[in-house]
Amino acid sequence: MDITTLVGFVAGIIVLCTLVLMGGSFGMFYDIHAVIIIFGGSFAATLIRFPLSSILHGIPLGAKFAFTLSRLNARDLVDELARIAEIARKQGPVGLEKVETDDAFLAKGIRFVADGYDLEFIRDNLERDRDNFLMHLDEGSKIYRAIGDCAPAFGMIGTLLGMVQMFSNMSDPSKLGPFMAVALLATLYGAIVGNLICLPIADKLHVKVLDEETNRTLIIDGILMIRDSKSPALVREMLLAYLPEKHRHDESEPVPA
Repeated sequence: MDITTLVGFVAGIIVLCTLVLMGGSFGMFYDIHAVIIIFGGSFAATLIRFPLSSILHGIPLGAKFAFTLSRLNARDLVDELARIAEIARKQGPVGLEKVETDDAFLAKGIRFVADGYDLEFIRDNLERDRDNFLMHLDEGSKIYRAIGDCAPAFGMIGTLLGMVQMFSNMSDPSKLGPFMAVALLATLYGAIVGNLICLPIADKLHVKVLDEETNRTLIIDGILMIRDSKSPALVREMLLAYLPEKHRHDESEPVPA
């Protein structure tokens, strides 16, 4: 669980609820017309930008990875791959059949080495897997960003519609309040959807794409070196290049060759 995402959402909701309750009730801040213009309009505009299949795949995938962390970070992966290289060095590829890991992508690479697939097959398969995953994750980021861009814009459209309706009914004071509510609440909903939900998720997914690209490329390089029977010390030394400079010395204890 990515606790920062959860804490951010909870904190934002608490702030909004506190301000609402300090000045009235939740009923004052609900209007079905504003809901329709924000969610209906944003969905329609996003549907124009992206194929339906991408939307149905990208929205749940983005929501899932916005709230989850990789089981192993880059530092853990260096240690894990060095450990696996030590096993392969002592027991051969057959010894990898009993190796267990929490990372599904790493487990796939280990299985390929244990089954004796050639180097090019392993490289092509893992790189294709990595590229497809990153493409879908980036697609999810773009969809959330599109919704985040559309929501405030449709909030402004809702405001303009409410203002037009209000000025068209100046002769009937009883209608001014509801139309003004539509105008103001549409802007409020658009700002909340865009700036508290969709744009933060899009930015978080962009960071996840970069992290996953680093981690999966690190795994591919490590697996290929293990398949090529490189020593555990060399595997560790080569993979430390993926870590920030300040973390390399902490993780660079030599592994027995």
